[in-house]
Amino acid sequence: MTLASMTGFARAQGSSGAWSWAWELKSVNGKGLDVRLRLPGGWEGLENGLRQSAARVLARGNVNANLSLTRSDPEVSVRVNEAVLRSIAQSVRRVAEDLGAPPVQLESLISLKGVLEISEAQESDEARAALETAIIAGFEQALADLAAMRVQEGAALAIVLGDRLDAIARLTAAAEANPARRPEAIRAKLAEQIRVLMDTGANFDPDRLHQEALMIASKVDVREELDRLVTHVAAARAMLGEGGAIGRRLDFLAQEFNRETNTLCSKANDVSLTAIGLELKGVVEQFREQVQNIE
Repeated sequence: MTLASMTGFARAQGSSGAWSWAWELKSVNGKGLDVRLRLPGGWEGLENGLRQSAARVLARGNVNANLSLTRSDPEVSVRVNEAVLRSIAQSVRRVAEDLGAPPVQLESLISLKGVLEISEAQESDEARAALETAIIAGFEQALADLAAMRVQEGAALAIVLGDRLDAIARLTAAAEANPARRPEAIRAKLAEQIRVLMDTGANFDPDRLHQEALMIASKVDVREELDRLVTHVAAARAMLGEGGAIGRRLDFLAQEFNRETNTLCSKANDVSLTAIGLELKGVVEQFREQVQNIE
């Protein structure tokens, strides 16, 4: 399976009868799949079906889908409600005579609510059904284009993530080969620390001092952290090869990378090993940021 990003854009447009329609779909990162539809009034009945279509194609991401509709040749009919107009005219004339006011012009009465009725011609059930079918097909086309764009971006992300994993593996190997990790280097550092303590003239229990030295030596051993990093790199590469909706699993693995790297830095007993750990932290953070875009 291919790897997909969660970001993308697609547009589809067409016409049916007197109507032109256009879909615009945009998607960004999200913890789950959240499809937000903006439909013209009267088209809310399509929502459930459109959401189901999106769920069949996409696994994660915040998706905004906007439908715009335009009628090219609206058939408008205009009718004067003569009964309402006469009733209003009689009332106005009577009031004007009582008040001695000048007569009201007909144009003023025409503008009153209820006098002039403007309506668009109703379309047939067949035309409405044809338009609905075209709109749904357009959404599915835009959805397919969006998914294709997300796959294209996913392929680019896979290359970036592969480069970051190579860097993590390289730095892990560098930490493995670091001279400060050698037993003799650790012993020499501990011996120097003990010598400094003994030179202070304080009384130390030799047995207790030996136990403390063993504890310190175990605390600076990063064998387990390096082994876990190697294992995590192999697991991440296997996931990238597998493809599909692996974003959540990669995100968990990125957290594990970060945990092992932090422990490596805290245990480092030498400046050179600390420098490797800090560089490793930077690469792991870059890996984690890119993983946030994976579906």
